[in-house]
Amino acid sequence: MNFPAIPPSLEAALAERGYASATPVQSEVMKPEAVGRDLVVSAQTGSGKTIAFGIAMAADLLGDKDSLAFVERPLALVIAPTRELALQVSRELDWLYRKAGGRIATCVGGMNPQQERKTLRSGPSIVVGTPGRLRDHLERGALDLSGLKAVVLDEADEMLDMGFREELEEILDATPETRRTLLFSATMPRPIEALARRYQNDALRIATISEGRGHGDISYQAVTVSPPEIENAVVNLLRYHEAETAILFCATREKVRHLHATLQERGFAVVALSGEHSQSERNQALQALRDRRARVCVATDVAARGIDLPTLSLVVHVEIPRDAETLQHRSGRTGRAGKKGTAVLIVPFSRRRRVESMLRHAKINADWIDAPDRDAIKSRDRERLLEKLLQPVEVDEGDTELAERLLAERTPAQIAAMLVQAHRATMPEPEDLIANTPEAQRAAQKERHRPGFDDTVWFRMELGRRQNADPRWILPLICRRGHITRNEVGAIRIGPEETYFQIPRPMADKFAKAAARSAVADGDDDPVAIELSETGPRDAAKGNRKSLRRHGNADGPRIKAKPSFKKFDKSKGKKSGKPDNPRKGAKGGRKPKGRKPS
Repeated sequence: MNFPAIPPSLEAALAERGYASATPVQSEVMKPEAVGRDLVVSAQTGSGKTIAFGIAMAADLLGDKDSLAFVERPLALVIAPTRELALQVSRELDWLYRKAGGRIATCVGGMNPQQERKTLRSGPSIVVGTPGRLRDHLERGALDLSGLKAVVLDEADEMLDMGFREELEEILDATPETRRTLLFSATMPRPIEALARRYQNDALRIATISEGRGHGDISYQAVTVSPPEIENAVVNLLRYHEAETAILFCATREKVRHLHATLQERGFAVVALSGEHSQSERNQALQALRDRRARVCVATDVAARGIDLPTLSLVVHVEIPRDAETLQHRSGRTGRAGKKGTAVLIVPFSRRRRVESMLRHAKINADWIDAPDRDAIKSRDRERLLEKLLQPVEVDEGDTELAERLLAERTPAQIAAMLVQAHRATMPEPEDLIANTPEAQRAAQKERHRPGFDDTVWFRMELGRRQNADPRWILPLICRRGHITRNEVGAIRIGPEETYFQIPRPMADKFAKAAARSAVADGDDDPVAIELSETGPRDAAKGNRKSLRRHGNADGPRIKAKPSFKKFDKSKGKKSGKPDNPRKGAKGGRKPKGRKPS
């Protein structure tokens, strides 16, 4: 076994699991200069980080002995951003420390907190949990951190991205100053460096991420498609690769639900995984993938970390990741432990430049290709079928008798054709895609424009983000004031202090007059101005000035209208004077500019 000197119990556990040699990150944390020190480790997902920090804290937990006696207070704490990652870490540490008598307590959201508190009282040597649940146990007095010898922050960058800074600081402030702090993160942004400076002492920096590609065992591809063809491209990618396990990443829960239902309808064995699912449902979905009862998982970014499926070889970014870090973390679900994987980005024509910039930032070289068509999929099907049928098999007497009967009634060619048809019948049909040509791209761009909005006029109102402007209540307001329907409102652009919106040119005069009349009817003393805009946002409405002169309104009086919140959207039961602002609530919102207090 090619591991440096480690406790015999851990060495035996690693040998049972088939670990022959240490990965780069595991080798680094076992070097003499790293022993006993705080560590800041940059390591790619799938590089064996869990075993690395499990070995790194062995000296703190075991000392000169090879076993862990009963303890009243935990000796080590591991904090992870998601339930899935915490559960995975707990499983890994359980088998690693089982021979040493280590007991693991897991504290994550979605589980029974009373049962967790009971487990904490039973004397676990290692506690693994998510920040929110750990802080809850800490504040209730169920978690005593005064005896900690080591703290591990796994995927620390993701925890800060998810807004767990306060929880982390409260937990770390409750730990002894003498404890070791091991900080593991795939990326090292400034907030991580600030956290390290505050809670670590003379930390050793370890970086095992290559300066080249984001992940050497992953082959990246980018597929350009017309926006309406995205789902068909997903179907063809799944059929072309026929991966043993695949994950499709979406941005929202709604998209996960829709794509999950679509793939189920088309005959794929698929499960869904998002924040709306309970822990029990998540466990069932993951178990279905491990048991191979399902081969496809449609997920939000909640699954981008902490899911380890050995058979996962294909990741499809159905919706573009928000940044390069998310791209790498999603893709890192495959290509793990030395295995090869493929990550495919589905890129609408109009967003290619953004994706190219993201790939450059992530130092990833992706192959830009077309989505596989029906002919390419059938060709791959034939290759896979031949490979499968030419493999040696064991047959019994019944199989031989059936084969002889078939040969007596059908020719070998007929039997082979029937076998091919039977094989294809078990697989979903590929989709016909529009050819990826310049003409198709121009047609897709044209489809983005709504009918009737080729010629529009921009209007402006003195409400912006600083007044909590939001399309969800701006749109009903525009419709009510201008006596139009939502289908007659074009683009809405909200700036810091003002909002612009489009009205079709034939309706512009009618809208302006209606907005003026409704302002007078509401009888507000200090109305917010709604006026025709000569430039629009960023000069988007070039030609407005000419159109106004043609319609005789260029020198007309300024049209003012007051967005009267006290009447809008009564059908939904809104209270007067309070536009819907879910982010800030009743206290956080500022009143619209110019509005007098009542």
